[in-house]
Amino acid sequence: MGNWVVNYWFSGLFLAAWLVLNVFLFVHAFLSFEKDTKYYYTRQILGSALAWARASALCLNFNSMLILLPVCRNLLSFLRGTCSLYRSTLRKQLDHNLSFHKLVGYMICLHTAIHIIAHLFNLERYSRSRQATDGSLTSILSNLPHQENDSWLNPIQSSNTTVVYVTFTSIAGLTGVIITMALVLMVTSAMEFIRRSYFEVFWYTHHIFIIYFIDLGIHGLGGIVRGQTDESMAENHPHTCAEFFEKWDDPASHCKPPQFEGLPAESWKWILAPGILYIFERILRFYRSQQKVVITKVVMHPSKVLELQMHKHGFSLEVGQYIFVNCPSISYLEWHPFTLTSAPEEDFFSIHIRAVGDWTENLIRTFEQQYSSVSRIQVDGPFGTVSEDVFQYEVAVLVGAGIGVTPFASILKSIWYKFQHADHNLKTQKAGHAALNFDKANDILTDLKQKTFFGRPMWDNEFSTIATAHPKLAVGVFLCGPQTLAKSLSKCCHQYSSLDPRKVQFYFNKENF
Repeated sequence: MGNWVVNYWFSGLFLAAWLVLNVFLFVHAFLSFEKDTKYYYTRQILGSALAWARASALCLNFNSMLILLPVCRNLLSFLRGTCSLYRSTLRKQLDHNLSFHKLVGYMICLHTAIHIIAHLFNLERYSRSRQATDGSLTSILSNLPHQENDSWLNPIQSSNTTVVYVTFTSIAGLTGVIITMALVLMVTSAMEFIRRSYFEVFWYTHHIFIIYFIDLGIHGLGGIVRGQTDESMAENHPHTCAEFFEKWDDPASHCKPPQFEGLPAESWKWILAPGILYIFERILRFYRSQQKVVITKVVMHPSKVLELQMHKHGFSLEVGQYIFVNCPSISYLEWHPFTLTSAPEEDFFSIHIRAVGDWTENLIRTFEQQYSSVSRIQVDGPFGTVSEDVFQYEVAVLVGAGIGVTPFASILKSIWYKFQHADHNLKTQKAGHAALNFDKANDILTDLKQKTFFGRPMWDNEFSTIATAHPKLAVGVFLCGPQTLAKSLSKCCHQYSSLDPRKVQFYFNKENF
C-alpha cells in the first residue's frame, strides 16, 4: 500500500479532484434549475428533465475543455521540464496523459447520453403540452405566441409540428445530432483493435473532433431552453401568479402573461482557451515539421523492421524520447509516433519501424524499392516519456516486448557511450566475442556488472534477487509492452517493495503512446 501511495498519490489525488469537480458541477447545476424561480414555468412543462439536461450540459462543457489538454504534447514537454527539479514521481504522472484523455472521453460519453435522454423527454413533453386543449397551465404556456417579442416558451410552434422536425431544423437539434454522430465515430474508431490494426481509420476519424468543437460552440445559440425574464417576474411572479393563470389575459388582473428568453450560449466560453492553445500547438508542430530532415542511412532488418538514421539541424534528444513522422509521398495528413533508438551521444537520430499497418507497410515498401524516391520525411519532436527518468534511479530494470525494446535501445547505447568515454581502452569489437567471453565479470556489450540475458524471465525470482542485492535503494522498473505484462510487473513492484520507506522500493513506469 505504501508503495502504491508513493507511485500513484498524485494521479489518485488528481483523478479524485476531477471526479469531485464533475459531481459538484452536476449537483450545483441540477439544484439551480430544479429550484430557481426563473425556471418555474419551464419546469411545469418539462419537470426534472430540465435539470438533468442542464446539469449534464455543464459537465459536458467542463470535460470538453479538458479533452484537448492531454494531447498538447509541447505543453506536456514544457511541464516535464518545469518538474525536472522534482522527483520523478511527480514528472511521470504526465505520462498518463493518454489515459486521462480516454477517461475524459468516457465522461463526455456518459454526460452526452444523459443529455440526449433528458432532451428526448423534454421534446416529448413540449409536444404533448402543445397539443393539449384542456386549458391547463402547460397548455397556456405552450400557446404563448412566437411572434410577440420573442417571448415564447415552447419551441414547438404548432400542434402539427413534430419532434423530428424540430430536431433537424433547430440549431440546437441539428448541431446536437452532428455532435453525437461525431462522438460515436471518434469513440468507436479509437477502440484498441481498430487503433492497433487500422491506425489510418483511427487517425482520420479522430480528426472529426474539429466538427465536434465547432458544433459544440454554436449548439446553444438557438436558445431552446428558456427562463422567465427579470422584467416579467416583476409583473408575474410565479409564487403569486401561477394559480391565477386563467386570468392572465384579463386587463384587470394584476398578473400579466409571463415572458421568456433563451439562455445565452455558454459552451464557447469553456472551449475557447484550450482551443486557442491547441491551435498554437499545431502551428508549432507545423513549423517544426517543415525543417529539413536528411536521411543519412537506411537499414532493412529481418522481420520487416526498417531502420532510418536521420539528421536535422538543431535536433536535440534525450534517452527514451519519441518523435512523430510524416511521409508526404504516402499521406500528407498522417503522423505516426516512433521511439528514438539512437543515443544523445551520436551525431544522428534513428528510429526502427515495424510493418504493423497500411502506412508502415507502404513506407517500408517504398524504401525497399528505392529510398531516394521518397521526396522527404517530416519529423516533429522530440517529446518526453517516462523513460527519460531512467538515470534518476540507482538501479533500473528495463523490460521490452517485441518492438517495445526500441525505447531502451537509446538508453543502452547511451550507457555504452558513457562507459566508452570513461575507459578509452574499451573497443567495440567486444560485441563479436560475446560467446567466448560470456563468463566475464562485466557484460560484454555494456561493460556493466549486470549481464544481458535473453528470454522470458521468472519475475518473482528477478525481483527477489534485486531486492536482496539492493536492500536500501530505489529501483526503477520501466516497461514498453502489453498491458498483461504491465499488470504482472506492477504487482511485483508492490509485492517486493518494503513497507519501510527507507528500504528497497520498486517504482513502476510504463511507456504510453
